Amino acid sequence: MIPTSKQALSRRQILAGGAIAGLSGAIGLSLLKPRSAMASEDDVANDLGILNTALYYEHQAIWAYGFAAPQLSETEVGQAVLALALRNQADHMEHRDLLASVITSLGGMPVMAEESYDVSAYIEAGEGNLDSDVNIAKLALALEVDAAIAYGNEAAQFKTPALVTAGVSIAATESAHATAIRAAFISLGVDIYHVPVAFINGDTRSEWVLMVE
Repeated sequence: MIPTSKQALSRRQILAGGAIAGLSGAIGLSLLKPRSAMASEDDVANDLGILNTALYYEHQAIWAYGFAAPQLSETEVGQAVLALALRNQADHMEHRDLLASVITSLGGMPVMAEESYDVSAYIEAGEGNLDSDVNIAKLALALEVDAAIAYGNEAAQFKTPALVTAGVSIAATESAHATAIRAAFISLGVDIYHVPVAFINGDTRSEWVLMVE
């Protein structure tokens, strides 16, 4: 039985994996306070809303990898998926911590992690499952693809220019996560491309995800 979230948000709004990893280098926390002092309250509230949504999905990503990891088998495939999952989860933990710092520096309250999150929409769509090593990897791929798409879409909504730049760069990081998962499938003999198309967006999403067979 798949745990469900206390709040339902569209999976198309996902700002998960790789979130704001480049913020510390791209803008630095020290630059946010002067920027926020010059910005209007509405602009700061707008940016905080986007950042907190990103933090929500960082929490979700950390939970998803943690929930799935114990269900992976002891086979070579299962352990390969586990190694990749743990690397990605570690990234998400760093992103979570940095996001919380950014939100706090802007005077906001970071959203707290929930006990569980709902990934049933992905499972019902056939974009992964928790019943095998391969399907767990497909679920992770779908989550990371949506993270890349969402960051590309949401970056333009930031009012702080430095956050726009960082958001676009983070979208690239998310697509790299997705590519790494696809590379794992290729190493297992699956005949796919690392990068299936020239763009990653809502129109090309189906080219990136791998369906449950």
